[in-house]
Amino acid sequence: MDLILWRHAEAEVRREGQDELDRALTPKGERQAQRMAAWLNRHLAESTRVLVSPALRCQQTAAHLGRSFRTVPGLAPAGGVDDLLRLARWPQANEPVLVIGHQPTLGLVCAQLLSGQEQAWHVKKAAVWWLRQREREGVSGVFLQAVQAVDGL
Repeated sequence: MDLILWRHAEAEVRREGQDELDRALTPKGERQAQRMAAWLNRHLAESTRVLVSPALRCQQTAAHLGRSFRTVPGLAPAGGVDDLLRLARWPQANEPVLVIGHQPTLGLVCAQLLSGQEQAWHVKKAAVWWLRQREREGVSGVFLQAVQAVDGL
């Protein structure tokens, strides 16, 4: 199974009284999302299931893919590692899953799956971490397929 984690692009700073879910992408964030979406569309399988946080900045990031996606409340900023893995059906899903979400959850998922420990790894804004679970010679493991930052495109 492939689990592709995409952190939302750069968003506005939260204003006093503003709901955390209502922060929009900045103009820079729109450009970041567009560039990373183009990279993803060159590499993602057509069968990829796309799950997105209800936060406006994630919805706007996802829109640049031009693919259908499902908004999942459990991927909101308050969601945790177990929520994300359950919603992605890790590692049982038959199709690749792209999750568009938030820090610190994305970094915690990467750390848990790759190191087996709860650590606060940082995922840059608009970056993608592509994890693959597979069995090789009877041994199951999680491998880092790719890490792509938008400034590297």
